[in-house]
Amino acid sequence: MTDLTLNLESLLGERLRLDRESRAKHSRDTWVLSELDDLNESEIPLPLAVAEPENAQEVSAILRACRDARVAVVPYGGGSGVCGAIRGPAGALVVSTARMDGLVSIDSHNLVATFRAGTNGMEAERAVQKEGLTIGQWPQSIELSTVGGWVATRAAGQFSTAYGSIEDMLLDLEAVLPNGEILRTRRTPRAAAGPDLRQLFLGSEGTLGIVTEVSFSLRALPACQRGQAFHFADLKDAIDPIRRVLRDGWRPPVVRLYDAPESHRHFHETCPEGRAMLIFLHEGPERLVDVQSEAVAQTCQAAGGTAADASSVDKWLANRNHVPGFRSFLEKGIILDTIEVACLWDQVTPLYERVTSSLREVPGILLASGHSSHSYRSGTNLYFTFVARPDDAGAMADTYRECWKRTIDATLAVGGGISHHHGIGRVRRDALPQEIGQAGIDTLRAIKHALDPENLFNPGALLPPISA
Repeated sequence: MTDLTLNLESLLGERLRLDRESRAKHSRDTWVLSELDDLNESEIPLPLAVAEPENAQEVSAILRACRDARVAVVPYGGGSGVCGAIRGPAGALVVSTARMDGLVSIDSHNLVATFRAGTNGMEAERAVQKEGLTIGQWPQSIELSTVGGWVATRAAGQFSTAYGSIEDMLLDLEAVLPNGEILRTRRTPRAAAGPDLRQLFLGSEGTLGIVTEVSFSLRALPACQRGQAFHFADLKDAIDPIRRVLRDGWRPPVVRLYDAPESHRHFHETCPEGRAMLIFLHEGPERLVDVQSEAVAQTCQAAGGTAADASSVDKWLANRNHVPGFRSFLEKGIILDTIEVACLWDQVTPLYERVTSSLREVPGILLASGHSSHSYRSGTNLYFTFVARPDDAGAMADTYRECWKRTIDATLAVGGGISHHHGIGRVRRDALPQEIGQAGIDTLRAIKHALDPENLFNPGALLPPISA
């Protein structure tokens, strides 16, 4: 055992995991290329150990010890990330938030709930629903991810069109900085006390510290919920109705538009083949739901949409938290993934056409499709799916990278953003300079150096190497 592990063992006892199984389990997230490495039994770097602190004070002691020993630190939440943010160097210490879980407090009057960072997302939602409240954050991975992970990856949920994403729900947080200091932001609905320090950790992917506690601004559970569906000739015909609905001031929590291949896959009972399905979910007081759904129907039908059975939305609700696994496909020589990007309204159709046509040129491609699942006054996201079976199974990783490159290149070419809500990790890392510019990269590196001068926190994630 090293001096560091002896030190940490005296602090944590059995909560310092040294066995190979624990170290391997915490060496990666669910990135497809990591899954492929696992299938191929490739050698991957293993962490030195997995630490399981129970509070911010223990995290502080751990980080001070790692700084003194010059050992890298990789924060670990639910492990549900899909971009390779967790793939640390050999000999790093993984700090798991698994034992920092549970509800700290709930204030129904001020609509505030505080959770320890390792709290499972669904457990957090259930806790506030007992009080007739909701967080409003529904990522597909809600049953797998943690509330601290939502902050670290700047996550968005399926109800974001009305309720916003994690940055709109986060009221305050506690985090431990790389030097072991504990930072707590002020609990106030808004502040003009300089730059917002919460933003340092939103999307930081474990590179600037470890989030240990988060507070959310809640909302009341809706009195009424109603689904609505329409199908259109194709995806581009349904984009403008979404824009108009939001321009007119309506805010359905769920607005999802699927192209023809995805519509057939998800809604073949209610959407004619070759058509694009657009679904809405309305929530709130019944009178608001009545008026909003009527206005949405008028807008969609005026644009050529045909009303579809609202049971389509019920079906989507029943299956929305299912997270498909990749392993069974990889075993058959099929490589696949989803890539979410964002753009302004006038970029949607050019981006969709450019990405799907480019993906169809990849040898072995079986499917290139897309949908929109988060919309805003000024634009939307596009969520692309690719499925390919290269002739040579050994080329799966190269095919994967080619599909990603084509999608990112097309997004940048039309002026879109390369990530909407899955983060950067390692899969998008080298494209980040094109996204935020050299000045942006320099700024992030300056912040990183100020907080983590030894570059010990999740090295290799988010920021490209200086030599890149």
